Amino acid sequence: MASSNFVDYVKIFCRSGKGGAGSMHMRREKFEPKGGPDGGDGGRGGHVIIRGSRNHWTLLHLKYKRHVFAGHGMSGGGQGSSGSQGEDRVIYVPFGTIAKDAETGEQICEITNDEQEFILVKGGLGGRGNMHFKTSTNQTPRYAQPGQDLTEVAVVLELKVLADVGLVGFPNAGKSTLLSVVSAAKPEIADYAFTTLVPNLGIVGYRDNKSFAMADIPGIIEGASEGKGLGLRFLRHIERNSILLFMVPADADDIQKEYQILLNELKCYNPELLDKERLLAISKCDMLDDELMEEIKTDLPDIPYTFISSVANIGITELKDMVWKALEESNQDLMNS
Repeated sequence: MASSNFVDYVKIFCRSGKGGAGSMHMRREKFEPKGGPDGGDGGRGGHVIIRGSRNHWTLLHLKYKRHVFAGHGMSGGGQGSSGSQGEDRVIYVPFGTIAKDAETGEQICEITNDEQEFILVKGGLGGRGNMHFKTSTNQTPRYAQPGQDLTEVAVVLELKVLADVGLVGFPNAGKSTLLSVVSAAKPEIADYAFTTLVPNLGIVGYRDNKSFAMADIPGIIEGASEGKGLGLRFLRHIERNSILLFMVPADADDIQKEYQILLNELKCYNPELLDKERLLAISKCDMLDDELMEEIKTDLPDIPYTFISSVANIGITELKDMVWKALEESNQDLMNS
């Protein structure tokens, strides 16, 4: 996905259709000049519906489509005929999309599966025709219900990338390089901070035709949870990953300290992120000799770790094994819970 084509936040003005009016009609036929009421019901106004689609990866298709209006219901007619319903409008979104009320910030729904749908804005109900109001004391009611009015709501759509593994690390930790090596994804790679400006998703092949999804999340800096750097714009993508793979380069001044800073930013943003399974990859290990590697091992956090070099293709198989084992354990925990 090119950076210009990745959109993960849009605001849309939604308007449902108003309900059609019920009919106030009296039956008038050649041999029944004073027939009773036979006014039909008005049709329901159209809904605005959000629906999950496997064919969409970003919210790009909604970037310039900021107004979604459903159709109005038609009025009822004589002989008990009901008005037709207003046309529903469907907004297709990728998995991992959250809809929120733009004014209150309250979450309306979350789309995680194909064809999963939710009514964002309900259409107005159609009014009842006068045939419903006939009573023993009022044989010819000359009134009917109007249709319910339309509803207008401003909705914010946020996409949080769904992946099995999310790469967490400072800029230039080697996340994009790793993703380009283990998958067919082609993220932009260069030797300067914030090369990655959008999340990149790749499918990583494993043994026996197995695979898992890996997301390269744009680099975090200290203070990201307070909005510094690309901070809040991309921290939300980490929430959807089953496993967090922390990446710290071997040439870092203090690997343990960098890991703790990253961990603290996640904690400040959302403490629940600390409940996710965490792994550690020491990248750029081709610049280490055995002695330095053993020295580094003595001061690593107490989580599964491995040394890798994406450029030299060192430790990649071991990394996949570590990730797959963690995924299986995570899935087993979900089944048991």
